Amino acid sequence: MDRIRIFSEMEEAYDRHDIEYFKRLVRHEDYVVRTRAVCILADIGDEDVINDISYVLLNDPNDLVRHEAAFSLGQMGFKKGLEALSKAVENDKSMFVRHEAAIAIGVIGAEEGRKVLEKALNDPDKEVRESAIIALSNINYVSNMKKSNRFARLTGG
Repeated sequence: MDRIRIFSEMEEAYDRHDIEYFKRLVRHEDYVVRTRAVCILADIGDEDVINDISYVLLNDPNDLVRHEAAFSLGQMGFKKGLEALSKAVENDKSMFVRHEAAIAIGVIGAEEGRKVLEKALNDPDKEVRESAIIALSNINYVSNMKKSNRFARLTGG
């Protein structure tokens, strides 16, 4: 496989904002390509790509790719990503992914994420528990201030 050739194609597709191209790449055999495709989808897509990134988060065999999907959903900030992020916090085998999914819920800052984060306070891994504390503090901030702003998004995790 020639990653350099694929990356070159990806750059051209990025310049064209070819969302469908990147939706196909999230199922590519190479985890490096999948990781980059998720990041690019989050950058050029809108709420219409949440299902594709959520699919990656819940189904990709590689922990790093799933982690990147969780991060991307948080950065996008759409409540629509909360369902997949919550499932990842509750069920992912990787502490690395559960941690990032918890942080992403906090970055989104929606009250709907509170319940799963409160359950995550009992996760067997300290990093996930600490991530839930950070995420809950951001939800509390957003809720008390009745706003969602850039500061909350940057400091939510």
